[in-house]
Amino acid sequence: MLASGGKPRELYADISTLDVSNTMDQNKQDEEYGYDLFPERKARKPKHITIRDNLFTSRNKCQVMLTFAMEISPYAKLLLNAMKNSGCKVYKDRHFSCEDCDGTVSGGFDAATSQIVLCQNNIHQQAHMNRVVTHELIHAFDHCRAHVDWFNNFRHLACSEIRAANLSGDCSFTNEVSRFNFGLKAHHQQCVRDRAVRSILAVRKVSQEEAQKIVDEVFDSCFKDHAPFGRIPHGNKDAKFAYREYMNRDRYYANL
Repeated sequence: MLASGGKPRELYADISTLDVSNTMDQNKQDEEYGYDLFPERKARKPKHITIRDNLFTSRNKCQVMLTFAMEISPYAKLLLNAMKNSGCKVYKDRHFSCEDCDGTVSGGFDAATSQIVLCQNNIHQQAHMNRVVTHELIHAFDHCRAHVDWFNNFRHLACSEIRAANLSGDCSFTNEVSRFNFGLKAHHQQCVRDRAVRSILAVRKVSQEEAQKIVDEVFDSCFKDHAPFGRIPHGNKDAKFAYREYMNRDRYYANL
């Protein structure tokens, strides 16, 4: 649903080694850059995952749905291939993490660790998982190809949020109807704007007006950036066509 990033830091530093002032600074940074929405990202020690956790909890369900998304969703398959071709191959065990999160978010991209966080307590359906994986993979793709400055440049963050909302299916007609959001002229563009603003507000301490201004400044160019899909995939049919076209691109150029 949103991207979370911050300065590269030791996420799992032992709290006993930190003095009070450092702890206060860490808490402030967590709040400013969205880490407070992902409690397990704030842990000072790695959480030990038992066999029981893997077999009988929501973590296992999350991992199973993730596997289906990576293998079946045309959105995710295209993005995974595009990242591999860009020199950023994605590994399921290394680059995805199923965790409990704040109830307001479904996922996030942690630029400090190059990990996608999937909120196992908030994702309950495969379609939702597919959409979250796609959204966060777009952030990861941008991180790979564009060297996004998540921490210092709000316009970079806004651009990636616009692209993620535009290309992931977040603003598809079906999803908007399910939210009881209806519109005619330029409704898709307005949905993308609104969701980009909401994502920025979730992970940065800025006002509504500031977030809207940042989104407006970069909207036109970022909304037109459809890489790696080549189009706005409004549904699975569009995404499947884009995936086939992407996978056959070398054959096309070889025939020129």
